[in-house]
Amino acid sequence: MNRYNIGLLIAALFTFMSCSGNTETANNAGYVTLLGNDTLAVETFEKTNASISAKVVLRSPRTTLKSYELSLTESGGINEMTIKDYDLDNGFDSKGTVERSYIKSGDSLVVSILTNDGTYRTLTTTYEEGILPFIDMVHWPFEVAFNNAMQTTADSIDQRLLTGSRASTFIVAKIDTDSMTIRHPSRGVMGVKVDRNGNIVELDASETTRKLTVKRANNIEINSIAKRFASSDKQGNPFGSLSGAVDEEFIIGNTEFNVSYGTPQRRGRNLFGGIVPFGQRWRTGANRATHFKTSSNLRIGDLKVPAGEYTLFSIPEKDGGLLIINKQTGQNGQTYDQERDLGRVPMSVSNKADSTEGFTILVEGENNSGVIKLIWGNTVYSVDFEIEN
Repeated sequence: MNRYNIGLLIAALFTFMSCSGNTETANNAGYVTLLGNDTLAVETFEKTNASISAKVVLRSPRTTLKSYELSLTESGGINEMTIKDYDLDNGFDSKGTVERSYIKSGDSLVVSILTNDGTYRTLTTTYEEGILPFIDMVHWPFEVAFNNAMQTTADSIDQRLLTGSRASTFIVAKIDTDSMTIRHPSRGVMGVKVDRNGNIVELDASETTRKLTVKRANNIEINSIAKRFASSDKQGNPFGSLSGAVDEEFIIGNTEFNVSYGTPQRRGRNLFGGIVPFGQRWRTGANRATHFKTSSNLRIGDLKVPAGEYTLFSIPEKDGGLLIINKQTGQNGQTYDQERDLGRVPMSVSNKADSTEGFTILVEGENNSGVIKLIWGNTVYSVDFEIEN
């Protein structure tokens, strides 16, 4: 059973809350997180002024089932929190294993972490009033932050969120009576439609590196959904990594090329001009910066490229755009220093009939000439090069 059929089955297991619904009283609800057409995560939660109980089914890179029990201090931060992991065979009906816990103790937060040998490692970090957990691809902690923001008269708040034992600042800003934004410290800004209490109705992370959309939902059958996704994994159809890593070698004549990059998947999304905007610099892949190595001197377009290793960025346009060759290496895809550009060369663009699901870079050619191709969906960006021996 493929992920699209699963998505249709899951759609029958819950009903989305319309934007006109009474979300002010929906403290027993959930979210469905989508990456393109694919369901990435499903959450349910029960919320009071002093606590939250949540269950999360997350599918990447494989299906995991976790529960969260959080009690809040008077300032709206972590008092105690327990995270449990559940066996896929028995789901949330099983006892579960505590994999992490947090306890506020005076001006400290004591964190216990389950290790591979079955024992718990304890560490202590400084407690910050109002601090909340950050859980990647899970969104109920954001709702608590929005609830907190709605109770202030300020236009924005600096919400501290804890990942492991390290805290980061997320900026929550009020845009209108029914909308907010939250800025991740490294991934970008998410737009959020909220009710008058700050409860999330919809969250749009399409302008961030995650490219997710989140919708509030009622009547989620979380146990049934968990069983369906677990069954899909067992049948050899896991969701997989959001962006897998590719390391490929190409040989043209006596010249060796190596290209290392992250390969995001299309998942039904509008690509160039959509999640990859025209006219903006793109990391040309995902995660770590795209690295390109050549054993010979090249001339790419009109640019001389000495043998060595570089990183590739690009600025796609509807009619072509630019390939950026940068001398900095070892960085992630969000780190870019224009001062270290070796140069920029024009790209040509063409369309093809079939669609390539995962972003792909090819180096093709023969004798002393070739072409670098950036392929995703039905679009191919190309740059010609010559090998200079």
